Amino acid sequence: MTFQLEPWHLWIIAGIVLFIIEIFTPSFVAGSVGIGAIFGGIVAAIGLGINWQLITFAVFTAISFFTIRPIVIKLSKKNHIATNADALIGRTGKVIQPIGENPGYVKIDGDNWRSFSIDNQEIPVGTLVEVIKLEGVTIFVKPKN
Repeated sequence: MTFQLEPWHLWIIAGIVLFIIEIFTPSFVAGSVGIGAIFGGIVAAIGLGINWQLITFAVFTAISFFTIRPIVIKLSKKNHIATNADALIGRTGKVIQPIGENPGYVKIDGDNWRSFSIDNQEIPVGTLVEVIKLEGVTIFVKPKN
């Protein structure tokens, strides 16, 4: 007894492989194509011809790409947590060396950061400041209101 792959087997295998690829890619493109392949396999299993299989594949790939993909991307960005240096923006620190024409230093969570005023104003020692932007290892701050 020999086992012969039917067209629907190939569609389903392709869909599974694309879902596995999706695990390693963040864009949900492979997942969208995988959904199209699964539906193409269902149509092939019913016994419809290659034209119907390809049309179903294209339609369900497009539907999943334009409806499911934006939802998945939105949900994945909602849980984004700023880490490392990106987490500094918006944080409050205390000036430990005056900021003026020359850079000063701000202490944030025990770390000293080279700092400039965002609007070139003098900021004395002891002032609480908010981090506005980060360029390399230098932060740009403004006095906290």
